[in-house]
Amino acid sequence: MTHVSERSGAGSSPTGAGGDRQLWTAGSGRTARKRSVSYADAGVSIEAGDRAVELLKSKVKQTRRPEVMGDLGGFAGLFRLDTKKYKNPILASSTDGVGTKLVIAQQMDIHDTVGIDLVAMVVDDLVACGAEPLFLLDYIATGEVVPDKVAEIGAGIADGCRYAGCALLGGETAEHPGVLRPDEYDISATGVGVVEESDILSPERVEVGDVVIAMRSSGLHSNGYSLVRHVLLGAGRMRLDVVIEDFGRQRTLGEELLTPTKIYAQDCLKLIAEAEVRALAHVTGGGIPGNLVRVLPEHVDAVVNRSTWKPQPVFDLIQSKGRIEDPEMEATFNMGVGMFAIVSAEDADRALATLTGRGVDAWQAGEIIEGSGNVQMIGQHTRG
Repeated sequence: MTHVSERSGAGSSPTGAGGDRQLWTAGSGRTARKRSVSYADAGVSIEAGDRAVELLKSKVKQTRRPEVMGDLGGFAGLFRLDTKKYKNPILASSTDGVGTKLVIAQQMDIHDTVGIDLVAMVVDDLVACGAEPLFLLDYIATGEVVPDKVAEIGAGIADGCRYAGCALLGGETAEHPGVLRPDEYDISATGVGVVEESDILSPERVEVGDVVIAMRSSGLHSNGYSLVRHVLLGAGRMRLDVVIEDFGRQRTLGEELLTPTKIYAQDCLKLIAEAEVRALAHVTGGGIPGNLVRVLPEHVDAVVNRSTWKPQPVFDLIQSKGRIEDPEMEATFNMGVGMFAIVSAEDADRALATLTGRGVDAWQAGEIIEGSGNVQMIGQHTRG
């Protein structure tokens, strides 16, 4: 992550008689003030930004890939694409943020996990079309650059990039006094990946008889937090430091809500290499029906059986506290599934073995039947 900011520097000034430099003042005849106003007086500290970058350099270097050229601090990140690996390389791109999950992080003063969420939201969209994530660029906007805090955020981003196998190629840290409070920040990122044109995953590959494989989420991931905060912290008046017995391991509500999003990119790339994968669906905003439908052609339906898995306790807590109807829950949250893979029936066992061997909790959750491009949710989740 690089910090790009306005910097003051020596510039040309008018020259008077005899070549003496004359001090420019606003308004003819006015005497220059003894103390000029600085950028820091306006609330922007270039030094703090530079310090944050220095704290991050070692973490960023851990994400370096062989294709990365140069070092941090340039005006642009350089990446040499190895075109010899591909016949017809297609670049894929994705951009996203973390949303109001950041409010929880700011309230708890824990900032080293939301970067993982950020990377997950970007790279798992890339791999959904079959692309290998190559590099990521981040953007952090904050009311006040506190070097240690920015370094924590950036460290999480770097960790996420390592998990995803992509390089953290650069980015920007912007100080916005007067727009954001000193303790507020927002983050976003853009990622770029590559896929062989003939290997692009798309709805056209999905066939009747294919199997739908679910991959368990780590929890809420990074969607629906405005509803979560309204239900639990607003109307429910729950405290983030309260221990919830159902969560186990003496976990507090805040710890559960900050559980990092699962990054599936490397697992899915391995799955693509080992089995006949027709499509991948990253379950984010819109829930299971709203995302799985995006990879279906018009002549088939996906049947997903809820009875094949049990959602994590946090979903029950949200639903009971908010008295939320089932359709609203499924349209907002992932309900325990972060990624779906549609594979050929012949390769279903191989696909499950591949994912299980990589430590991914995966199971057969449904099938593809003749239909009209819809997702059919059947059965009921196991409760208790």
